[in-house]
Amino acid sequence: MKIYIDCDDVITKTGEKLLEIAKRLFDTDITFENMEFFDLKKTFRLNDEQYNRLMAEAHIPDMLLSYEELEGASETINSWVDMGYDVQVITGRPYSTYEPTRKWLDDHGLSRLPLFHLDKYGRDIFTDDSTFSMTLDDFYTMDFDFIVEDSPMSFKHLSHFKSCTVAVYDRPWNKNAELPGENYHRCFSWKDVDALLKERIS
Repeated sequence: MKIYIDCDDVITKTGEKLLEIAKRLFDTDITFENMEFFDLKKTFRLNDEQYNRLMAEAHIPDMLLSYEELEGASETINSWVDMGYDVQVITGRPYSTYEPTRKWLDDHGLSRLPLFHLDKYGRDIFTDDSTFSMTLDDFYTMDFDFIVEDSPMSFKHLSHFKSCTVAVYDRPWNKNAELPGENYHRCFSWKDVDALLKERIS
């Protein structure tokens, strides 16, 4: 069983932290439930300069290390590793955040998981000279049986894995997204995700 898990808002509570930063920097009044767009510029109504400032603040190492864990994430993921499953974290964070992201995973009991940075969104902030940074072409050579994602912008990439089960972790920015196929299933907790995996292997 080969499993790919996203990081932000699947393992970490990234959205909540972004709300705090946007409120502090720009006095925004958006609630988590109203974060209906994956595009943060649109969600927070920011111009390019403000968006860049938000992202710079959100990716400071100490800030990344302060992100909270989603309930049940590490416990569930470690149970899969204990069962012998090949579990990998594949994040769309820029490669420059590899060290704090790796430390966060280690500090939260997920040191057994390989971590890869994938240029999911064409941001051109990745490197081609590292084992832990990959292009979409690299990604498409891989094979997965089960995926946990929250970003509707990633669905087009996941369509490459036609026989793979995709757990869509329910978030305000994906509530109105059309799920591309019957292999996509909306999950509201890590308990739901675990149940879906067990159904997949039964």
